[in-house]
Amino acid sequence: MSKYYQPEIETASREQILAWQNERLVKQVQHVWDNVPYYRKKMEEKGVTPDDIQSTADLYKLPFLTKDDLREAYPYGLLAKPLSECVRIQSTSGTTGKRVVAFYTQHDVDLWEECCARAITAVGGSNEDVCQVSYGYGLFTGGPGLNGGSHKVGCLTLPMSSGNTERQLQFMTDLGATILCCTPSYAAYLAETIHEKGLRDQIKLKAGIFGAEAWSENMRRDIEQGLGIKAYDIYGLTEISGPGVAFECEAQSGMHINEDHFIAEIINPETGEVLPEGSKGELVFTCITKEAFPMIRYRTKDICILSREACPCGRTHVKMTKPMGRSDDMLIIKGVNVFPSQIEQVLLEQGYAANYQLIVDRVNHSDTLEVRVEMNAETFSDSLAKIAEMEKKLVEALKSMLGIYAKVTLVAPKTIARSEGKAVRIIDKRKI
Repeated sequence: MSKYYQPEIETASREQILAWQNERLVKQVQHVWDNVPYYRKKMEEKGVTPDDIQSTADLYKLPFLTKDDLREAYPYGLLAKPLSECVRIQSTSGTTGKRVVAFYTQHDVDLWEECCARAITAVGGSNEDVCQVSYGYGLFTGGPGLNGGSHKVGCLTLPMSSGNTERQLQFMTDLGATILCCTPSYAAYLAETIHEKGLRDQIKLKAGIFGAEAWSENMRRDIEQGLGIKAYDIYGLTEISGPGVAFECEAQSGMHINEDHFIAEIINPETGEVLPEGSKGELVFTCITKEAFPMIRYRTKDICILSREACPCGRTHVKMTKPMGRSDDMLIIKGVNVFPSQIEQVLLEQGYAANYQLIVDRVNHSDTLEVRVEMNAETFSDSLAKIAEMEKKLVEALKSMLGIYAKVTLVAPKTIARSEGKAVRIIDKRKI
């Protein structure tokens, strides 16, 4: 059984990786210049043409792309292939009501699934395994990505999607699942439920691939003990392709970035300057093989460190640490991107002032979100029945915007503490 899905790529020499990157970058910049007027305009504003980009050493000359660009160019402004050649979209929530929509050609889907296949093989997966995919399917990239990767490896794939724990456990025990793919908080919940139901001796799991939300080393150990497995991290963004941009190997000491498809840089989030290797800063990705939606110098807002230290697994691709925070105000709750600006939009639409506080916690390994909202003179009421009705209406409006449940607590005017004239917007009590 090979521990690599594509050994010649995953263990390629540094020179070979650079050669691929140089050749593909030059080609990609030309492709985007020719087919994406939105990005060509950004290049022209910076005084850059494709002729200026001869290798990865010239990458710094290119303009960045951000979530704001995705919103401005929505839905088709960053598309680099005709719609007739696109076979799929995936989507995630954007900073306000507009979603991020990423397009894929069949070639893009194949390459993405190969990246996920590498991740599954890295945790010991082969065609002898039963892979239970309990990430959400549909627009969310988790389910479709790992599903495709599992097929490529040849595992028997259980396309469970998320939730319905009774059914998850039935299939896990009846079909002898050996690899579990889901969010870490759901893995912890499954471990707890297995323990409560006394099913531990019926579970055949050996490895888990967990991503889409932040989790600590302590949580890793808890999950490993609870499920009797080794737990591995996986990283991705819808804008870049989905899970499989980077993945952990047996060393469990950072995630290998698939450098034949993605060039990673670390920048100073304030100035945008590229930082020397080993520095902590914001992660930026350039997609060099994607056809339909090739992000160039996309700012992820994730803070991390890159390392080229030799890895005991034999893979030669650069490793990134787990994200150590964000350079923006995005929260990841139950694997869903939540921006305070989305909540503000809902409050304003419902006739409230934007005086609110978000309290995020993790109870029994599951994220919780409470939105405390100040009533104003017009909305203030001392009738408990009226307040309960107003809270219910806000809960529904927030669910529609965010896609997750948030508890709403209405409080009297001026009761949310201000500090230096500004309210403390986010209280994150999770120990991550």
